[in-house]
Amino acid sequence: MFALCDNRQPSTHRYNRPVKTFSLQSGSNGNSIYVEANGVRLLFDAGISGLQAQRRMELHKRDIRRVDALIISHEHQDHIKSAGIFQRKFSHPIYMTKATRKATWCKLGQLSDVRHFNSGDTLTFGNVSVYTIKTAHDAVDGVAFVVECEGKRLGILTDLGHTFDGLAGTLASLDAAYLESNYDPDMLENGGYPFQLKERIRGGAGHIGNHEAAALLKACGKDVPKWVAVAHLSQENNHPELAISAQRDAVGRDYPVHHASRSGVTDVLEV
Repeated sequence: MFALCDNRQPSTHRYNRPVKTFSLQSGSNGNSIYVEANGVRLLFDAGISGLQAQRRMELHKRDIRRVDALIISHEHQDHIKSAGIFQRKFSHPIYMTKATRKATWCKLGQLSDVRHFNSGDTLTFGNVSVYTIKTAHDAVDGVAFVVECEGKRLGILTDLGHTFDGLAGTLASLDAAYLESNYDPDMLENGGYPFQLKERIRGGAGHIGNHEAAALLKACGKDVPKWVAVAHLSQENNHPELAISAQRDAVGRDYPVHHASRSGVTDVLEV
C-alpha cells in the first residue's frame, strides 16, 4: 500500500515498544540495513551477497526469509548487486522507483515481484510508514528513508549528495539515524584518488563528509536524535575514530555515536 507523503509533523507521543535495527554492512563495498517495528521486518538495499546477509541476520537470531520487503534506495552497485538473488533465494518483494528499475534492468534482469513508488511517496506496511526523501546523489532517482512506527522515527540518510534544503529539519525530527559521514576532507584532499574522483565525492552529487554530517547534527540544537550511527565511511579517506569524533565535537563528547562498519554487522540498536 502506498500513500503520498504528507510531510506531517512527528507525533509527540512515545510508546514503550522499541524499533530495532542493525546494519549488515555499510560502505562502497556493499550496503544493507535491517529494521523491524511492530512485527514488520524490512531490509533496505541489497549490496552484499545473499549468504553474507543470511549469516549476519542469523547472528542476531533473525531469519532473512521472514523479511516483508526489500526496499532499494538507488541503482548503484553497492546497493543493488544482490537484489535479484535476495528475491530468488528469499522470496522478497522488491520496492524501487520506476526510474531505478529501468536503470537496473541490465544488472538485475527479470524480477518476479517489483513494486514501484515515486520518490517522495510514503510506503505503508501495517502501522509502519516508510517516508522516501529524494536525494541529490548522482543516481537516476535516489532516495533516503525515514521509518516511523508508533511515533518513533529512524532515518536512513546516506548517499545524500549534499546537505540539501530540509535535510537538517528531517534529522531534527528523528529519534535516531544512520547518517552518512563518508570522508575526512584532509584525507580526501591528500589521498591518492584522481582529481576527478575527488571532485565527484565532495561535489554536489557525491557524498557528505565528517564535517557536513557534524554540522547537520549541530543544527538540530536541542532536537538532536538520541543517537546516530556514522555510515558509508570510505576505506581510503576516513577512519571511524575521525567520523565519531567530528560528531561528538559538534554536539558533546558523551553523545552516543555508533559505527556502521564496512566489514560486518552492528549490534542491535533500539529507537
